[in-house]
This record gives sequence, structure tokens and C-alpha cells, in this order.
Amino acid sequence: MLETQLGELLADPAPGVPEALDLAGSVDQALADGLARVSPSVFTGLADAFAGSPLRDRVAEAADKIAAGSISDEHLLALAGARSALFGAVHDALLAQADAALGRTRLEWPARAGDDVAAAGNLLAGSRSWLRELAITGWRGVDHDLVTTAGQIIAATLAEPRLRRLATLLDGLAAELRACSPIATMDRLPLRRWGDLWSRAMLLAQDGGRATAAEPVSGRLLLLGADVHEHATAVQIQVHGILETPGAAPRLVRTSVAAPKVDTIVGPAVWRLFAGHPVLLGALAERLTLDVTDLPLLDSGDLVWSDAQAKAGPPADPFATARVLLPGAVAPAVPPLERHPARIGEPVLVEGYAADGGTFTLGDQAIAVDTTRLPSCGPLTPQLVAASQACIGLLRWDGGWSLQPVAVLTMVKRQPVATHTTDWALGPTDPKVVKAAAAAGDAVAVLRERAGRLLRR
Repeated sequence: MLETQLGELLADPAPGVPEALDLAGSVDQALADGLARVSPSVFTGLADAFAGSPLRDRVAEAADKIAAGSISDEHLLALAGARSALFGAVHDALLAQADAALGRTRLEWPARAGDDVAAAGNLLAGSRSWLRELAITGWRGVDHDLVTTAGQIIAATLAEPRLRRLATLLDGLAAELRACSPIATMDRLPLRRWGDLWSRAMLLAQDGGRATAAEPVSGRLLLLGADVHEHATAVQIQVHGILETPGAAPRLVRTSVAAPKVDTIVGPAVWRLFAGHPVLLGALAERLTLDVTDLPLLDSGDLVWSDAQAKAGPPADPFATARVLLPGAVAPAVPPLERHPARIGEPVLVEGYAADGGTFTLGDQAIAVDTTRLPSCGPLTPQLVAASQACIGLLRWDGGWSLQPVAVLTMVKRQPVATHTTDWALGPTDPKVVKAAAAAGDAVAVLRERAGRLLRR
């Protein structure tokens, strides 16, 4: 990322971004207080903001009806849609700013949106009913009893494969609310996060959903790096790379693998949960190319990973890949429901900077470096980032632009040494970490053995 690009990127936000976020914040505050107690003036600005859009009539009607105390699923859908549209507009403005600064070409979201998915209407209605109760009551009024009422519908929805995304979202929201109950005693609420979860769930719980279209692709996948999303009960490895296919420009793509876990599995032991993906893990740890055959590629730029359709190739330096191919790689379109500032994570290469504390400075421009996202399952540390001379990172926005490192180059005995978040995908290579892991024991093996005992009883 050149200094001129960084200067363009760190310029003032696109016009309207602060105002759109303020409007979305008013919806979040209404959800916190409860729609049964909302002031009629809360949604005045929201209705005015959509006066020139196709949502004008629906948002205006929803604002009037909610203020009057007549709250239906249709009105809540309009409210969730309006809130999501505000964040979508902010996302589009910020992503356009980033693409312009990076000179990145991006595909348009296709008119085709996949095939209709017939889903269990009773499960969708039950999900909407619980979401409606949450909105009417408000986060501050949520207690254990209200959270518990969702248990049966969540269990039934989890058993329906076509509704797995909605079910997982509802399950996670219920778990967070349960852990925080009674919420009335909390000093500070995660209003935006819970508003995001509620809005997304309300949109997913509508009839007539559509499955995302996919096309089989074959070619060479060159890896740039990976982001590890780790929670107490689940972990996901999201790999960013560039796909080369015959007769087409290189494309920025992602692929993800996920696994359930317990909170005792931490650090390098996390990689043991992905033993079923040896080809992908080997390529990450040893920095190899991957030859893929008929691997499904979604319109969102996500490859549906299958080790059976991939074969490891020769080594490829991710920093060389980033220097040569990243500037001309075509970025994928963003799905409508994914248009949110928190979703932005654009791979970039930064070189020739001065690392100072939590920033990288190029000339008179500086960008914040977010080392809080560095995973504990890899060797990349804040100290290595601070000593680095080149970085492959993910460009993110959270009230301002920042860079999340996934790989860095440092000088060791006058030789450049690369460190990636995935270097321990086949096991730790640091003798101290190996010794500590041996002393602590293999948590994954112990838990599997205990699970086997329970199943044999």
C-alpha cells in the first residue's frame, strides 16, 4: 500500500457516514428500551432518511404503527430492513473509498440470486415470534424466562439443515442474553452487536429465502494468509488467497473451515480440530500452492472447501504473491446481507513503513494496527509486528481504518524471516511451545477419549 494510497484511504469518511450511523444508533437505542415504550419522535429521522428510496412507504408505515403500539412482523421486518440498509450504505461508501485508494476492481452482485429454498414455515414463524417479543420488551427488560422460551424453537430449527444459519444465529444470541441476564443490572449494553444479531435474524426468518448460486472452478490457488475466528464453543479458519483460472484475471477469494470446540481447547491445540483437512493445513503451514478441481465458488467469492478436490503444489511465497498478483486481482461482490462495515476485511500488502507502537507510518500518513486480533494458536505476536518491515494484513473499519496483520517480514541476522498466523497448522515449531504443550497434555485427545467412553455406554 503506497503512501499516496494510504493518504486517500485515511481522508475524511464518505459523506453521510456519521449521519447514517447516528440513525442506526437511534434504532439500537429503541431496541434497548423496548418498542412498547418507544417515543414517537425516535423514528422521525429514520422515515425521513428513506423518503427517496423504495422503502419509503414501508418504513414510514412501520414508524407510525410502532409509535402507536401496533407492532406486527411486517413492521419489524421494515425496521430491520431499514437498519440493515443504513449499515449497507455505510459499507458501500467505505468499500468504494478503499477500492479507489487501492485501485482495486470489484465485481457487481449478479442479478441471479440462486434458487428458492422451501423452508419450514412454522419454524420461521416461531423464530419471528421470539424476536418480536425481544423487540417489544427491549434488551433492558430481557430476563432468564424470556430467553428460555426460545429453547424449543431453537432446538427444532437447529435440526433443519436449510435453516442452519438462522438457527446458529438465534442460538448464539440466546446464549449471550442468558449469560448477561438480568440485563437490567448491566452498566453498558452491546447495543450495536445485539442490534446486528436481531436485524440479521429477522431478515433470515422470512419466508421465501434463496440459496446462493455456485459455479465449479478449477485452477491454482495461491494463499495470502488466514484469519482465525475463535470463540469458546467454535473456531473458524478463514483463508484469503488469489485464484488463477485459465483465460480469466486473477480473483481474490476466501475459503473457510470450522469446527466445534470447548473453552479448554486453546492455543496451538486448536489446529488439532481440523485434522480432517490435511491438504489445506499442509498448504498453510508449508506455504504451498493448491491445485483445485471443480471446487464450488459462490458469488460472494467464497470457495466451498473440500480436501478431496484439492492437491498441494509447489511452494509459493505469500509476500511475492501479494506483490505480483494482489494489485491486479479482481475482488468479489458483497452479498446483500453481508453489507456491513464490520464485514470489511480486504487483503493488502504494506511495505517500507516505520512501526511505532500501534501504528504503521509511511511518510506523513499513519494507520492503526490491530494486534488484539492475533490468534493464540500461531507464532505471530505484537512484538514481531512492531519489529516488522513488511506486512500482509486485512484492512478493516471500526470507526476508522485499521490493519489486522496475518503475516509479517522481520530481519533476523540480516536475513528476512516471514511469520504467519498459520505457521503452526501442522503443530508448533517453537521448542518452548512444544515443551509447554507436552506438559499440559493433549486436551483434544483426552476429550475425544472421554466422548468415546460415553458413546460406548
